[in-house]
Amino acid sequence: MEILLHLAAVSGGILYLMPLLLLVVLFVALERGWALAMIRRKGDDLLRDLQDRKGRESLETELAKTPSCPQQAVFAAVLASHDLASGEAYAEEAMLTQATLLDRGLWILDTAVTLAPLLGLLGTIIGMFNAFQILGNPDTAPTAITGHVAEALVATATGLAIAIVGLVLFNGLQQRVRLVLHQMERIKVSTLNRLYRQPPSIRGDASVSLLARRGEI
Repeated sequence: MEILLHLAAVSGGILYLMPLLLLVVLFVALERGWALAMIRRKGDDLLRDLQDRKGRESLETELAKTPSCPQQAVFAAVLASHDLASGEAYAEEAMLTQATLLDRGLWILDTAVTLAPLLGLLGTIIGMFNAFQILGNPDTAPTAITGHVAEALVATATGLAIAIVGLVLFNGLQQRVRLVLHQMERIKVSTLNRLYRQPPSIRGDASVSLLARRGEI
């Protein structure tokens, strides 16, 4: 404990901030990771249920039982439309609105990844100032400065370690956001297909019936 307090004092107190910064990084990552995992699970359930739905009435029944989530907002926006063009426009608007909610709080991780090494570097610079002051004392051997320089570098190493952890967590959360956005796009397309576009099998049956009426088959 005394060693940690000594190292924190050498860095000008910067090392006292590092544990707080690490706690903020871990808290934001855990909260956002849990929230995005739950959102993605709801999206998976909705996509699975959509496979068996056809027609507006069936889709509206599905909407009534779907829990609130960004994917549900896109689903509801498409169902509120009256044709293909308006369905695409409503869905795009809903997706843009929900996208800002998905990456909420990620700016904190982004800031921590940039801030941690800079704070560590500042602590090292402060420690280096203190170390070079030793040279002004004629009774101090020049080799004594090496130990103080090593202690000063601890702040930089700590800042880099926090930045590495934060960067890994940030990229992982960004990937989860991209997966949810992909789910929203799939839900938009699936709902539009079931509302306004006939499946290929239906179009094929319709063509056969038309040819039969014309006496061509």
